[in-house]
Amino acid sequence: MMITNEERNATLERFLRYVKIWTTSDGERADQGIQPSTERQWDFARILEAELKGFGLESVQITDYCYVYGFLPATPGKEHVAPICLLAHMDTVDEVSGKDVKPQLRQTDDGDTIITSDGTTLLGADDKAGVTAIMSAISFLRAHKEVSHGKIEVIFSPDEETGHGMDHVPLNLISSKCAYTVDGGATGELETECFNAYKSEITFTGKATHTGTARPDMVNAAVMASSFVANLPRHQAPETTDGYQGFYAAMSINGSMERAQVNLLLRDFSKAEMEKRKSFVDLLAQTTAASFGGKAEVTHTQQYLNMKEGLEKNPRVVKNLIAAYKAAGIEPIFNPIRGGTDGSRLTEMGIPTPNIFTGGHNFHSRDEWCSLNGLCAACEVLINLARISAEE
Repeated sequence: MMITNEERNATLERFLRYVKIWTTSDGERADQGIQPSTERQWDFARILEAELKGFGLESVQITDYCYVYGFLPATPGKEHVAPICLLAHMDTVDEVSGKDVKPQLRQTDDGDTIITSDGTTLLGADDKAGVTAIMSAISFLRAHKEVSHGKIEVIFSPDEETGHGMDHVPLNLISSKCAYTVDGGATGELETECFNAYKSEITFTGKATHTGTARPDMVNAAVMASSFVANLPRHQAPETTDGYQGFYAAMSINGSMERAQVNLLLRDFSKAEMEKRKSFVDLLAQTTAASFGGKAEVTHTQQYLNMKEGLEKNPRVVKNLIAAYKAAGIEPIFNPIRGGTDGSRLTEMGIPTPNIFTGGHNFHSRDEWCSLNGLCAACEVLINLARISAEE
């Protein structure tokens, strides 16, 4: 099943319009329990709400926590089909500016259109490409009544980039027993496993004294924190690992002589290896503090778990998605996610949720770009998924 040139152009227009909307989230505010973490995410939510209503979806609403929800009713005769849920997130990462995005277009020799920013901001394909693919697929299904499908629920979430995207997901609205995030990268990627993820906060307490009379009483917490980070395994950092290798990622050091804090991300595909990583952090923190005569306190917070186990218990979810890829002429490429998605959290909650590509590349950077061919292919996968799910 191929979308028409007119639908392809509409998809491009939709994507260009979406990336210009400023939706950067704020990790610090999200960690404080504020959702959405930025008021500007409401702007995009209201636009999507209006567009879903324009498509004729039912029960369209924005929840108190800025989740956009609606569902496309089943086609006649398919009301008995198990519903599916499609998800993408509205926010962009706060590490690179997402304000005043100016998309640029470049045509390739093979007939593709490449979309980039002008280099001063990120593009926002993560995950406005996913939002676009879902909206274009819904638009197609509304226009092509000959394609039978069951009930299709749609959720656009805030604050995925902060790790809090599913903190207040409206489970009371969701009737689907399986879901699909559209938040991947290169065309063909199909992701069914991801990191186990923890955030570790290490607080060092020292003793401040005048630097001129510091000996022997001063205990410098800032130096303790620096020493701790310097002694993390260099060969197990994000920039020195790939594939199935886990890592320790020092994200920030804050503080002064009396009190300093290190924020650390721990990632591993294995639960057993994750426990070893947590134990190593505990040991290194206490050893570092003892060597300086100070104190250390460690708090580990679970962020998300590997979706692999949950999906293996529900093979039909991935089986239908593989069939949808192949119906679109795409051979699935199974790569582990070296990160997490809203689907990781949803799978933990009992709704198995694999991840679909978007055609985006170089996420979280000013070099981010998106392939229109890849974006349209993602749309075709979703259309085929709706059809195949209804044929079971």
